[in-house]
Amino acid sequence: MKAVLFDLDGTLIDTAADFIRILQEMAREEGRETIDAALIRTQVSEGARAMVKLVYPELEIDDPVFLAHRQRFLDIYGENIAVDTDLFDGMYPLLDELEAHQIPWGIVTNKPRWLSESLLQALHLTERCSVLVCPEDVTNTKPDPEPMHLAAKTLNIETKDIIYVGDHPRDIDAGRNANMYTILAAYGYLPLAHKEDLLAWHSDCIVKNVHELHQVVQNLVQLKQTIA
Repeated sequence: MKAVLFDLDGTLIDTAADFIRILQEMAREEGRETIDAALIRTQVSEGARAMVKLVYPELEIDDPVFLAHRQRFLDIYGENIAVDTDLFDGMYPLLDELEAHQIPWGIVTNKPRWLSESLLQALHLTERCSVLVCPEDVTNTKPDPEPMHLAAKTLNIETKDIIYVGDHPRDIDAGRNANMYTILAAYGYLPLAHKEDLLAWHSDCIVKNVHELHQVVQNLVQLKQTIA
């Protein structure tokens, strides 16, 4: 293949530890029970609203009090965005190899741009990432294929020649609807409602860890080069 695109949280970067730390602090400050870390991980891909809802289940998501808690969560996260965050184990060698073979890689995420850019800057990935597509860049976010088409256009590569890796059904739907080769990152933050039947996601491939992902990407890139 000619390019690899990643979802951000739970696929390329392991951000859960920072979310867990902040949510536990918020719960303790108000004398609430701390939330199980494993449960928080299942909500990361659902966004800040879903994670904050774990701490304040009694509040409606449009309640001004809830919205204030959500904003506070985002503010704390933005100020301390990569305290315990890093790429998933084995991801640096994969990115290094892609770059060595001049295969561009990028990110298509539903994470707001200001947080995505801050995170990439903190991990020294800004210059390495060939394309970053965030919700502000499109009219329709994943699972709509619009962000995927924008990324492909930016790279000047046809969607059929692009791999997309994600850990949420909307990632796979978006990639598949854009005619990309989809890889389900089963090591990521799989949502509770969908984690028991991964075959139902209809991805082209499922990987259990980054080592398997690396092998699959190698094979796909080598296959394309051989045909060429």
